[in-house]
Amino acid sequence: MTKKIAVLTVSESKRLIAKGVANLDIVKNALGCGIVAIAKGTTNGYVVEELLNKGIDKTVYVLGRVLPEKMENTYDFSPSMNDIVLKDGKLVGISVIEAVHHMGENDVFIKGCNILNYEKRIAGVLKGSGTGGTIGATIEVIKRNKINLVLPVGIEKSSGADIYSIRKELEEGVTWRGSLLRLEPLTGTIVTEIEALEILTGVKAIQVSAGGIGGAEGSVRLLLKGKEGQVQEAEDLIEDIQGEPPFLKLLG
Repeated sequence: MTKKIAVLTVSESKRLIAKGVANLDIVKNALGCGIVAIAKGTTNGYVVEELLNKGIDKTVYVLGRVLPEKMENTYDFSPSMNDIVLKDGKLVGISVIEAVHHMGENDVFIKGCNILNYEKRIAGVLKGSGTGGTIGATIEVIKRNKINLVLPVGIEKSSGADIYSIRKELEEGVTWRGSLLRLEPLTGTIVTEIEALEILTGVKAIQVSAGGIGGAEGSVRLLLKGKEGQVQEAEDLIEDIQGEPPFLKLLG
């Protein structure tokens, strides 16, 4: 058994998670014969790049976003781009909300998350719009049609709190920027850095710490365990990913 330590920044984690999602068997199968719908979100911008095998302006593939309260005008967000929906590996010009009504057990819906209880394997998505946003418009169809729900989410979003209890607290009435804030608990195929490394290299990973400075805020430190070849492959993969630029750059 070989053990090594690796540190990933938030943007590096997003890239790693996206590679893991792209290599899930259910995703590869749906790309060959089926539908893959990718809801908008910061991590899912990386997923889009991995599935299309080309770069995009990820700042236009977002909906809700969290910025420092006093820096709302510091960043430039271009107009939104169309949803990415792939049928048999080819782009089709429909939204993810439209697509879900044509999807079934062999198809994949990919949705990023805002919170994760890793131990209980439950994630959550915040809903700030009156209609519940993308997840509000799709979750019942996803459940009814038994669509594969893939949830890419970084360990940085981990919480020890009970996500169903949080939902109840918010249901009692909490507003944020003039809108009621709600939380939708989700279960599905959760892909964090840990799952991505196992999918891609076979190593087992354990989080041993988190956080940092100088751009490593929100970073995760992982212990990698496995056969020597597996760990070396994981180290090579991480080295290739390290240096992934931050999602946003300051205007100036």
